[in-house]
Amino acid sequence: MPLPGGCRTTGMGILPHTDPEEAFRLTLSVDIPFWPQLPHVSFYEDMYAQASAHFPGIELDPERQRLSFSSERFYAELGDYAAIMEEEAPFRLAPPYSTVYRDFLARDLTAYAAVHGQCIGPVSFGLKICDEEKKPLIYRDDAREILFDFMARKVNVQFRELRQANPDAFVWMDEPGLEMLFASYTGYPSEQAVADYRAFLDRLEGPRGVHLCGNPDWSFLLRDLSLDVLSADTHGNGYILTRYSREIRDFLERGGIISWGITPTLTEELDPETEDSLLTRLEGFWEHLGTQGIDRELILDRAWLAPAKCCLVNLDGGTTVERSYALLRRLSHRLRERHALE
Repeated sequence: MPLPGGCRTTGMGILPHTDPEEAFRLTLSVDIPFWPQLPHVSFYEDMYAQASAHFPGIELDPERQRLSFSSERFYAELGDYAAIMEEEAPFRLAPPYSTVYRDFLARDLTAYAAVHGQCIGPVSFGLKICDEEKKPLIYRDDAREILFDFMARKVNVQFRELRQANPDAFVWMDEPGLEMLFASYTGYPSEQAVADYRAFLDRLEGPRGVHLCGNPDWSFLLRDLSLDVLSADTHGNGYILTRYSREIRDFLERGGIISWGITPTLTEELDPETEDSLLTRLEGFWEHLGTQGIDRELILDRAWLAPAKCCLVNLDGGTTVERSYALLRRLSHRLRERHALE
């Protein structure tokens, strides 16, 4: 069964909070809650560091907040990795890599429409982490194949654990690197990239989702990957995304969810906005899609609402992010009333 839409609220995992209970209050206030990532609590919760545990060749230095890759260590650890790769335990998210994940799983989440987790995607990890010669792992044939398999195993273990808490669970990939995937300067051929990512998604056991805040090749995400969820910063990029109307129509008709990231989380972007201004912006996107033959009922049925992006840089700590989520919940309520949604 497709995941439920109807302008339900959700959000991205990364939060600026330092108090786990405050973070939980926020993540459990939406219709589709998620476990919070808290990089201000520990470097282990950085989205790249958090996913790196047990990847061969990785060197993590929390004191210097540094994550690096050693070719010598990679080859030395391959044998040990091969011996454990069929086990679940090495791929579980556990302390110190998450402060709150186990607490999230222990809570009663059965009443929620769905729950989600998150993991850095293999393309973003592979573009970010470099070897001693400053070569990203995505360019190394020896490491890339292992990386895609490794991340799939991480996601599948997390999905199985989340599904025990709520049957409508899924894990989406945080993939900021997809914005540059088809740039000519990446040195990662587009045909290879498409084939690799399709094969990676085929390994995943649950619903397949991608979140990113940039402006990627939307056709690739909407048409080529058979995703179930696409989460995007539509406050910033909605005018571009909605020009891909044919791809959006096909995506929605086969049951895909678009999570419309509409409420800003950066203080200077949120301050000028109101419920009315954001509602006008969002419904303007939908009106444009309507002129391209996409029924409003279909858009609403396959829509979630979310903050536009993660934000760790505001000077007020978590205050602006809290305001963004409060505004998000009010927008969802107005849309549900206006369109008689459940």
